[in-house]
Amino acid sequence: MARPREFDEQAVLDAASDIFWTKGYEATSTRDLAARTGLTPSSMYAAFGDKRGLFRRALDHYLGRLREKMAHLEATASPGQAITGFFEDTIERSLEDALQRGCMLVNSALEASPQDAEFRGIIAHELKLIESFFRSRFAAGQECGDISPDHSAEDAARQLLVVLLGVRVLARVRPERPLLTGAVGQTLALLRLPPLTPQAIRSLS
Repeated sequence: MARPREFDEQAVLDAASDIFWTKGYEATSTRDLAARTGLTPSSMYAAFGDKRGLFRRALDHYLGRLREKMAHLEATASPGQAITGFFEDTIERSLEDALQRGCMLVNSALEASPQDAEFRGIIAHELKLIESFFRSRFAAGQECGDISPDHSAEDAARQLLVVLLGVRVLARVRPERPLLTGAVGQTLALLRLPPLTPQAIRSLS
């Protein structure tokens, strides 16, 4: 009979997500993971297979909070406000991160090697989930008259995804509220989506 795991899996995934998020996939060593999670290499491989297996679980764990946020916005806000609220939350999380790590998913996308089709496929799948959120909310807003029909939901979702990626990258080196809110605000205005709230665009000074 298999022995029960003698560690808190959620705590391990929190720790693994943090180190992958901070250092990146390639720069994170097995020794780093063992030191951060408290697992021996043998325990780590027994539980997660290998470094890539642990990364996939850690990324999924990290993105779980993002999926919860999207589900909450979809359930509680109008379609247009859901999109705007998503960006407001992104800006705040970017500015509140003292380590300026950006987004683990976006960082992984930038790190993905052209020769590593499996790794790229994992990242692409997750980015498509975010794009799908934008597309579904935009289409729902058009159906109920909340969003202008001037732009197709498909094109709008792609544009919103590109802006999101840009904001997350910019925040790593220039975590400046006017820069981030300016980029987002212009896009929301172009697509005739609800503007950022005054609280979101307030100055840090």
